[in-house]
Amino acid sequence: MSTIYILWLRQLKRYVRSKARMIGSLGQPILFLVALGFGFGPIYAKAGGGNYIQFLGPGVIAMAIIFTAMFAGIEIIWDRQFGFLKETMVAPVSRFTIMLGRTLGGATVAMIQGVVVLLISLCVGFTPVSWVLLPVALLFMFLLALFFTALGTAIASKLPDMQAFPLIMNFLMMPLFFLSGALFPLAGTSGGLFVAAQLDPLTYGVDGLRLALTGIGQFGYVTDLIVLSGLTLLAIWIGSWLFSKIEI
Repeated sequence: MSTIYILWLRQLKRYVRSKARMIGSLGQPILFLVALGFGFGPIYAKAGGGNYIQFLGPGVIAMAIIFTAMFAGIEIIWDRQFGFLKETMVAPVSRFTIMLGRTLGGATVAMIQGVVVLLISLCVGFTPVSWVLLPVALLFMFLLALFFTALGTAIASKLPDMQAFPLIMNFLMMPLFFLSGALFPLAGTSGGLFVAAQLDPLTYGVDGLRLALTGIGQFGYVTDLIVLSGLTLLAIWIGSWLFSKIEI
């Protein structure tokens, strides 16, 4: 337990010390909120959709979480190349414990990033329908962060090249994000697109987060929670197995 806490705390210290990383990771969510929220807002309202920022907010919060969570995996490649990972691996604890500590730390950082974007969303006009459901929103945010941090760890465990990681992440993350319903309602979409959205793990995180914050959703709390929780446990298991196979 102490090892998990130490690794979790180490990830938080890295995040706090990297001011450029903290500020830079907010650029894309703010751009989406302002450019898309105010740019497409009038069109969305004329189409009968209501306030687009109200719809867009949960999707942008999810985007901030998943990109921060996934790129936490690059730290494994960095540590392996510079020998820091070897120092951790020789500790008398299981590799699952090491992976779990790093994953929880990365997920916490990603969740903090999501909370910051939520606060920024409030400044541009987003308003949760009920603050009572905020803990439910935080639960979905944490599950999203945990799933994508574990996924990033799994991918990084198989990549020896630091330069290849961002390319693979963008190739994987952009389709997941655009198919999740973060930017457009899934109701009324064509059959093929809706099926693709149902196969997207991010869809259930965005849907659950939107339900908790705006009261509008596609699948319901139970479905979102069961699917996202199951996928998170699977990602942690796969990530820990691949992490245990790392050669140092």
